[in-house]
Amino acid sequence: MIPMSLAQIASAVDGKLSETADPEAVATGDVEFDSRKAGPGGLFLALPGDKVDGHDFAAQARAQGALATIATRTIASPAIYVDDAMAALTKLAKHIAAATDARIIGVTGSNGKTSTKDLIGQLCAGLGPTVATEGNFNNELGHPYTVCRVAPDTKYLVLELAARGLGHITELCAIAPPSIGAVLNVGISHLDGFGSIETTAEAKSELPRFLGPEGTAVLNADDPRVAAMAGRTRAQVLTFGVQNPADITAADVDARDGRHAFTLRTPDGHARVELGLWGAHQVNNALAAAAVMWRLGAGPDAIAAGLSAADRKSMRRMDVFTRPDGTVVIDDSYNANPASTGAAVRALGLLPTRGRRIAVLGLMADLEELSETCHRRVGEQAAEAGIDEVIAIGDGTEPILDGADGVTATHVPDQAAAIELLENRLRPGDAVLVKGSRYRTWDVADHLRAKEETDQ
Repeated sequence: MIPMSLAQIASAVDGKLSETADPEAVATGDVEFDSRKAGPGGLFLALPGDKVDGHDFAAQARAQGALATIATRTIASPAIYVDDAMAALTKLAKHIAAATDARIIGVTGSNGKTSTKDLIGQLCAGLGPTVATEGNFNNELGHPYTVCRVAPDTKYLVLELAARGLGHITELCAIAPPSIGAVLNVGISHLDGFGSIETTAEAKSELPRFLGPEGTAVLNADDPRVAAMAGRTRAQVLTFGVQNPADITAADVDARDGRHAFTLRTPDGHARVELGLWGAHQVNNALAAAAVMWRLGAGPDAIAAGLSAADRKSMRRMDVFTRPDGTVVIDDSYNANPASTGAAVRALGLLPTRGRRIAVLGLMADLEELSETCHRRVGEQAAEAGIDEVIAIGDGTEPILDGADGVTATHVPDQAAAIELLENRLRPGDAVLVKGSRYRTWDVADHLRAKEETDQ
């Protein structure tokens, strides 16, 4: 983080130093809420919990070199006492964001946020020191935590912005105001929080609406709900897309083996991109990243080289590996919604294999009254993609079988049953996709990974 004395930190978070804390001591390390990660010169954030209370680990953090603990109750270690630890982290992040000269980039959308953020982070790192959201740590804890990692030499801060309701993205933007904001798409997800796709679009529009006149809104020209946001921002608009006219676009798209190649076209020229990432949806993610980089001043050759060299950074997202028996596994199990599941199924359909293509699909959560329709559609997409077999796991996934006409389809009650079925069905050379919301297919993916040999 940016060096600050404990007295300065206490002032920034509206806290009070304990008698054992040295007000002149300067914090130069990171702010951590996991005591195992606390290190020399850093701060430990003691978060209360139902099962574990961070205050019980303040002494451990101190022993590992933490200068002080941000605490809400009395502890023996040096402390900055506050009323609310999360509020204190947010205040500290706001202070750091206001003090840094780093260019702040925000990314949101119903699908592809993490992959696009990872691409932008890797490309920005080629221009200068970069801090980016780890994984999809994009919520009210992960967002300020990431901002607090900004150091004096940080040139770029790349933030993934998620929301489960109206106003959430605005709140995150207020912590670290972006000068560039990319909106990837608006789809059906988290309807328990949004209620409708129209409300989802309203929530995602909070990013371009937050930007000022000197900012840039990077918008998907192929998504009409996103394209319409051009009329709701004060910022300059830069568009990307494949199907509709856009500032940054792709031509001569080649599916190859499921890792796509295309000609990147920008206002400054064009260059060939050969993605190492799997899935057709990565083309749009790459175009969004290219638009951001073009806005930052990078030329088409440099952007294309960066995109071609980029690799997967986050776990359980289109992670393709081969087991010793020749089985190829696509682990895309981190989360699932209709758009991302359809994209993953299509990627499985393109994957070269000498055996069968098998999709192991868990529940797509939070779809409310659209759940049955969306799951049936996934079954239809499996049939359209030429998938040989579908295994649907758990309650609510039965409609997948209804849609999978002509596909060998089986419903099982849980992951243990799916693993047993796979053990009996898998043959050398088969290809398997594992996809579901959060933990609903993680056991299956981990079982297959236990025999992993090589990444693709």
